[in-house]
Amino acid sequence: MSEVTAEMIENGRGDLLGAARRRRMTQELRNARHVLTNDPDREAAQTLGLMRLFAQTNRDASPAMGLVALTVGVAATLWVPTPYVIAWTSSVCLALALLLWFSIQFLAAGAPEKSARLWRTKLVVAQTLVGVSWAFLVAMLLRSHDEQARTFVLVVLMMIAAMTAMVASALPSAVAGGLAPVTAATMLVIGPTGFLQTAVSTALSVIILIYFVLLANRLHRSSINGLYFQAEKDSLIAELEQAKLNSDEARRRAEEASLAKSRFLASMSHELRTPLNAILGFSEVMKAELFGKHVVTAYKDYAGDIHGSGQHLLALINEILDLSRVEAGRYELREESVAIGHVVGDCIRLLSMRARNRGIETSTEIDKALPRIWADERAVRQIALNLLSNAIKFTPTGGSIAIKAGWTDNGGQYFSVRDTGPGIPEDEIPTVLATFGRGSLALKNAEEGTGLGLPIVKGLVELHGGEFKLESKVREGTIVTVSFPPERVIDALSKIDAQQETEVETAGESRRARRWRRRAAA
Repeated sequence: MSEVTAEMIENGRGDLLGAARRRRMTQELRNARHVLTNDPDREAAQTLGLMRLFAQTNRDASPAMGLVALTVGVAATLWVPTPYVIAWTSSVCLALALLLWFSIQFLAAGAPEKSARLWRTKLVVAQTLVGVSWAFLVAMLLRSHDEQARTFVLVVLMMIAAMTAMVASALPSAVAGGLAPVTAATMLVIGPTGFLQTAVSTALSVIILIYFVLLANRLHRSSINGLYFQAEKDSLIAELEQAKLNSDEARRRAEEASLAKSRFLASMSHELRTPLNAILGFSEVMKAELFGKHVVTAYKDYAGDIHGSGQHLLALINEILDLSRVEAGRYELREESVAIGHVVGDCIRLLSMRARNRGIETSTEIDKALPRIWADERAVRQIALNLLSNAIKFTPTGGSIAIKAGWTDNGGQYFSVRDTGPGIPEDEIPTVLATFGRGSLALKNAEEGTGLGLPIVKGLVELHGGEFKLESKVREGTIVTVSFPPERVIDALSKIDAQQETEVETAGESRRARRWRRRAAA
């Protein structure tokens, strides 16, 4: 399925892209299930498949059968006059040509199921004519009283019986039509000889023919099983294709919903921020009593509550917009040289008063020698602020928070925040990392939250190609680690560039040395 664009969704064309394909796959799936189920169409579908297999086999085997007829005709000239041999060979080739023509016409027919019985009759009659034409060899060679001629024709008829049983096994009626003349001719060849010789020859011929019939029956069952397996495979492929189409349709609808959500957030953010700015501005003026003190002191408290609620709502809108951009892949990183230790230190100083007011002890362990990394400073600062805010929010009074920043094992950089809060049950970690997800212990022990902090952090870290790791145990606390890959460390980038320059210089010096050696040798 091709990519669905916003314009196509707007114009309502998304459904038209795969409609014809879905209808075709539905029809193919229905046809395949008809063959696999026990409905009345199953037998007709199997018969049509066997006829098609019979036609394909005869189309491929007819040239070889014609070559065998020419070879037998050449050998028959040892006992029969040439004109008779030419007439017999021509009859066999004509019967084979008729069978080949019917087979090709049947395979090329647009809707053979509408006249399946007629085509079956044609194919069986053509196969019977081939058997009759081979049986004429007996009448031709019986004119010779040479025992070698009788042995030759008996071997030829047995060979033809074997070929007929294998080639026409898809249609039992065609096998019967091809073997009946050959069987009659075989009995005629045996003829009235001595009793013992007749009995032995007859028994041997009957056993061989029975074997060929059983072989044809076994091949017929194998053909039916092959058709069933083919239909089962076609059904599986059709179901997989149908599932893919359903998945594409679901993806298209999800993209449509995502586009609608993005447009809604884009429009609502403007509509909400405009009155919020006014609310924040006027409430701050009222709270600060810039135009005089309130007659009723409670009004100042109300203004403070209005201002705080407006700030909370504005922060919530900003978080939703950030998360929406991250999930949609539209968050643009403004990358620059950033010092993780400096950013984390600023965030700690910004939130230190809040931690002291809650009676929480903070400790830092930041490697001062950390080089700068190539990242979006605003995103890194938002990651640090969200993690520290969560740690302060979930840590009870008297708890502690430990912040570390340093090197990772693979040469990257990390910083982690560890708290002594209530922790998160292991089965609730996926819920916490989901949008608007909050754990059960957090609902009981923490302040009010939106459940957007960790998803935003995880998305921003992944945009930088980093790794977000959350470890937690109930009543022991939580450790959140954010690591950046070594490719973003500026010193590492310099080393890589220097190594590449060294390799280029070495290659240049090697080329110059080779040129000087060639000149010296000259």
